[in-house]
Amino acid sequence: MTNSDQSAAQAELSSSPTKAPGQESLAPQQTRIMGRPSYFLAWFGGCVSIGTFAMGSSVVGTLNLIQATLAIAIGCFVIGIALAINGAPGYKYGIPFMVQARSAFGFAGTRIPGLVRAVPAIVWYGFQSWIGAGALNMVSATLFGFDNLIFYFISFQFLQIGLSVMGFQGIKWLENIGSAFILASLMYMFYATVQRYGDELSASLLTMEGSWGMPFWGATMLFLGIYSTMMLNVSDYSREHKTGTGPGLLTTIYAMSILPCTLFMGLIGYMVSEATGTADPIQVFANAVDNTPLLMTTLLFIAFAQVTTNVLNNVVPPTYVLMDVFKLKFPIATVIVGLLAFATFPWKLVQPESAAGLQLFVQTYSAFLGPIFAILVVDYYVIRRRTLDIAKLYDEAGPYQGVNYAALIATLVGIVAALTFSAVSWYASLIPAGITYYLLMQHWAPCQRFRQ
Repeated sequence: MTNSDQSAAQAELSSSPTKAPGQESLAPQQTRIMGRPSYFLAWFGGCVSIGTFAMGSSVVGTLNLIQATLAIAIGCFVIGIALAINGAPGYKYGIPFMVQARSAFGFAGTRIPGLVRAVPAIVWYGFQSWIGAGALNMVSATLFGFDNLIFYFISFQFLQIGLSVMGFQGIKWLENIGSAFILASLMYMFYATVQRYGDELSASLLTMEGSWGMPFWGATMLFLGIYSTMMLNVSDYSREHKTGTGPGLLTTIYAMSILPCTLFMGLIGYMVSEATGTADPIQVFANAVDNTPLLMTTLLFIAFAQVTTNVLNNVVPPTYVLMDVFKLKFPIATVIVGLLAFATFPWKLVQPESAAGLQLFVQTYSAFLGPIFAILVVDYYVIRRRTLDIAKLYDEAGPYQGVNYAALIATLVGIVAALTFSAVSWYASLIPAGITYYLLMQHWAPCQRFRQ
């Protein structure tokens, strides 16, 4: 975006007290629409990931119930800290992730972290859309005798595309209204799971020895890894939050909004998979609930939860990438992202053996996301001292033009470290990537213009 584009966008946003649906841009945010309650509920509703169910399934036989619970809680606490730290530039300056990353990676180089962030988002988008469509299809087959999963998948995806076009105005109200239904449904599903499978679970899950070593810390990273994508582009969301909230309270908002849904979904997946060996959440809840009206409510919850998660977490990041790279408007970019989700073959990810595959997927993309997170944090807090020159971040001919090879080299170093310790890939990547970036920025001559 050129300086004239930035000025025009700012003038447009400043001219009205509210922001129209779909009026998102890469310019510094002038109109912020989410207060503390609204921001909390947005994260609460946006973090009901069926992927968390699969992560719970993947630690069966490795951790006992107490260890699994603590692993989820620790993961959520780390998430809260990471979101507050990396979301600070977006919150302070109103800039999105793709602009924030320019000071570290350069205008052209930013496309690399943008792509790394966008790919898992689109994969999760397709996966969760398939889950939601499966839930709707079961409702339809049970109540009306109409069974056509492909029809519901296509229809469900276009419904989400329509909601996504509205931008953060639509996201705000969707998440806020849906949060109460989500919490009530999760509590009920947890209760139904314990009632149905309590006898089978009590003996094994509490008495097994489990592990407090690397498998335990690897489990914390699995539940953390689901959100490692959002930890990267949290500025896309924090720029919508009204000013006046300190870092401590922001950390609390993030951690406490994510913890309930992650804890319920992770433990439900863990307990039911232990009792039944089933990893498909639709089949799990069909088996767990005997009462047809309650089953229909549960299935509708699953469908609704996919919408709230997708429109917040899996649509916005790749949309901003397309806006930056191809200079598209927000509504057009969201439609393209929705269409790309069709090409992820999500039906392959809900097979009985898919929990292990999703675990590997999370570990692998976390190895790429962790180094970028570390570089952004070191760049903002150590190199820039929490002060950004916004004009330079929008000047394509300025000091940040091209690629900052220090960031790319540090990313590769972090990836190697992460893949070497794949069970804790995100953790393992942070220090090597951060230190490498700092040293190169301090001592390598080709990087000096990026220090301006």
